[in-house]
Amino acid sequence: MRGLLCSPLPMLLFLLQPWETQLQFAGPRCRSGPLDLVFVIDSSRSVRPFEFETMRQFLVGLLRGLDVGPDATRVGVIQYSSQVQSVFPLGAFSRREDMERAIRALVPLAQGTMTGLAIQYAMNVAFSVAEGARPPQARVPRIAVIVTDGRPQDRVAEVAAQARARGIEIYAVGVQRADVGSLRAMASPPLDEHVFLVESFDLIQEFGLQFQGRLCAIDHCSFGNHSCQHECVSTFAGPRCHCREGHDLLPDGKSCEARDLCNGVDHGCEFQCVSEGLSYRCLCPEGQQLQADGKSCNRCREGHVDLVLLVDGSKSVRPQNFELVKRFVNQIVDFLDVSPEGTRVGLVQFSSRVRTEFPLGRYGTAAEVKQAVLAVEYMERGTMTGLALRHMVEHSFSEAQGARPRALNVPRVGLVFTDGRSQDDISVWAARAKEEGIVMYAVGVGKAVEEELRQIASEPAELHVSYSPDFGTMTHLLENLRGSICPEEGIGPGTELRSPCECESLVEFQGRTLGALERLTQNLAQLTARLEDLENQLATQK
Repeated sequence: MRGLLCSPLPMLLFLLQPWETQLQFAGPRCRSGPLDLVFVIDSSRSVRPFEFETMRQFLVGLLRGLDVGPDATRVGVIQYSSQVQSVFPLGAFSRREDMERAIRALVPLAQGTMTGLAIQYAMNVAFSVAEGARPPQARVPRIAVIVTDGRPQDRVAEVAAQARARGIEIYAVGVQRADVGSLRAMASPPLDEHVFLVESFDLIQEFGLQFQGRLCAIDHCSFGNHSCQHECVSTFAGPRCHCREGHDLLPDGKSCEARDLCNGVDHGCEFQCVSEGLSYRCLCPEGQQLQADGKSCNRCREGHVDLVLLVDGSKSVRPQNFELVKRFVNQIVDFLDVSPEGTRVGLVQFSSRVRTEFPLGRYGTAAEVKQAVLAVEYMERGTMTGLALRHMVEHSFSEAQGARPRALNVPRVGLVFTDGRSQDDISVWAARAKEEGIVMYAVGVGKAVEEELRQIASEPAELHVSYSPDFGTMTHLLENLRGSICPEEGIGPGTELRSPCECESLVEFQGRTLGALERLTQNLAQLTARLEDLENQLATQK
């Protein structure tokens, strides 16, 4: 009972008593100061009609004990089952009568119990300024009271932790069949002051008399030893500890620790973020330098490329692996300098048919491309790789789709991603792509056929073919692709050591590379001929 005696929530429950008793006992309404209060009500099918009616009286009774007003307590109500419905938002009503009328008209949803979804809605929508919540800088307490009678059918711990991290204080009230573990996962610390469990809806009002006066505005920090490490703030719920800027409150509700800013902000670091006091800085891998923006690492910024990605969306890939493929594509985008003047990116998905997800000319930033990639929906069905190659050659690299004119000599690069054997012929259009001057890369996973990958890819295959045995380990291919699409400096004797970022284009760099390989092949042929001559001379002497 310790939690019940220390918490303001049962004072609210006191108001559930019969109206005559409430009015005789409650006396004048207690003014608690500004407060944003949202009730999250379970209206799943397990809540019987007479129990839902008790819940309705619960809400009406609470309202009659609150100092409701635009500058006092603002109240919002949402109900949930398999979906979430806003009964009325925080900013909808300033009169208690209007709130009661909306509650009395409430019709239960009578479906599942998606409590995590309801918490997410409360966090992202119900407590937003647009819905009537006061802005965070006003430091008005945000309180969510969750009333449920069953076990959630989705996860609640993670989303509840996010809500608490945003400053929402959560009370979890379980009735009858409620799962105690879930209540504890949802509620704010200390749990014995924020978790309540009653045997039935009828008994919920028995807690009321013990908490009269708990809503009154008292300077709780002046009474006793609050033990806050940094600062004590008095709220309607009692003393609450706050931490200095750059620190977070620990689960004991009193101690503070320095915040890891890299986990709490969208730092945008390309490689690694490191917290340093009240700030942070970005790091790059060994051998790469941090750019002027303080976030990205060096790239081939002079290497303008038109890049089209052909992604296998056949049924053999499976939905969960297709999500890994999209993540892999975005990791490729991360090392490209995406812009209308730099690298342009297009994406094509193929299965039994071909679909352009977005053409080369649509997006001008890496962020836009990555967002579009995440929105791509899995096609399933067959694997018509040849049809996809034809589509790429005939459409994807056209000026109408955003490719730059050939007169500008911007390299055209195609990257095919597949996990199996093609169901149509690829030879004609694979050859045609290379005849059209498209530099082709092939990435195979799982049951991809090496012969087909080599047929798709440009020469030498060692530089243009990559393979991973499964989707979970394919991230190791990124460095190979980075080294190919944005290669390092020259490759050996006879090759001028120039950074590809200084090359006029990747085509020039590739030409130099192929020239060096041809000279090496000629030297090997000459050496072989000389060895044959020596062998013949030795044979003659014998």
